[in-house]
Amino acid sequence: MNIKGCIFDLDGVIVDTAKYHYIAWCKIAMDLGFEFTRLDNERLKGVSRMQSLNILLDIGGIETDEKTKEKLAKEKNDLYKTYVEKLTPEDILPGAKEFLIQVRENNIGIALGSASKNATTILEKLDIINLFDVIIDGNLVQKAKPDPEIFLRGASGLNILPENSIVFEDAEAGIEAALSAGMKCVGIGDPQQLFKAHLVVSGLDKLSVGLLYNIN
Repeated sequence: MNIKGCIFDLDGVIVDTAKYHYIAWCKIAMDLGFEFTRLDNERLKGVSRMQSLNILLDIGGIETDEKTKEKLAKEKNDLYKTYVEKLTPEDILPGAKEFLIQVRENNIGIALGSASKNATTILEKLDIINLFDVIIDGNLVQKAKPDPEIFLRGASGLNILPENSIVFEDAEAGIEAALSAGMKCVGIGDPQQLFKAHLVVSGLDKLSVGLLYNIN
């Protein structure tokens, strides 16, 4: 494979902010009068804020108007941002920064492809924003994963073809998006859950650029 670009999801790949999303959604659910479990939270991986809210409301059996939905989504994001503001470089997942540096040293482009609308803030807090050539986040796309839009825009931003791109994802929806884009995909997490990926590892600390060239 002629690797010209690596496109990284953010949550669960570079940093674990999923716990903050979960805490914030739990608070919203509690205020609405129902429990939101960790199992429920699995359905929210890799999808947009409004889609996540719709899933949460469906779990709670709640129907409401668009104005209320916008209010709830803002409340959730405000809660989440209070946690994000406390992030430091110490919160980067093991091996993530080292792998990004290794990719850059091999003259391979680096893009972020994250549904998060707070991605830039998070990268700044982690002090790694300078390692990214392109940042495509939830503010720049219309369609959420598993639609391939976010990764196709990442490849376009790097000025490379999809077939020369490798995506790094921790969610099934992200894996589907990468495959739909015609890209190779490395799953970060559980092999049983991410079995459609070309390669699955527990974290970026288990990878080297050399391993990427062995992906078929």
